[in-house]
Amino acid sequence: MKKNLLSIASLILFTSLSFGGVVQAATSTQPVSKPAVEVSAPIAKAPVAQVEAVNINTASVEELQKSLKGIGKVKAQAIIDYRTSSGPFTTVDQLLEVKGIGKGTLDKNRDRISL
Repeated sequence: MKKNLLSIASLILFTSLSFGGVVQAATSTQPVSKPAVEVSAPIAKAPVAQVEAVNINTASVEELQKSLKGIGKVKAQAIIDYRTSSGPFTTVDQLLEVKGIGKGTLDKNRDRISL
């Protein structure tokens, strides 16, 4: 009987201590720990710079190289040779007729080309 009373008393004591710790933690006004990273207001992204389009009917080899991705000296010269022999480009897709320029190159440069 004493053993049961002792067990019950221990259980009550343990429960009250555990519950008291929970209440104290819940009512504490100080943070338990500081956050690892301070949260600040979101940073505004800089506006994306507009790419100036290059006119493929008038641009020099250097201008074509500088303005177009994947276009080196040889392909830039091929563009100029094509427009010299075939006349000015009438569509951007006409660049596909230039040796060495494929759909991938044209697609990544489409917004950089003007006529």
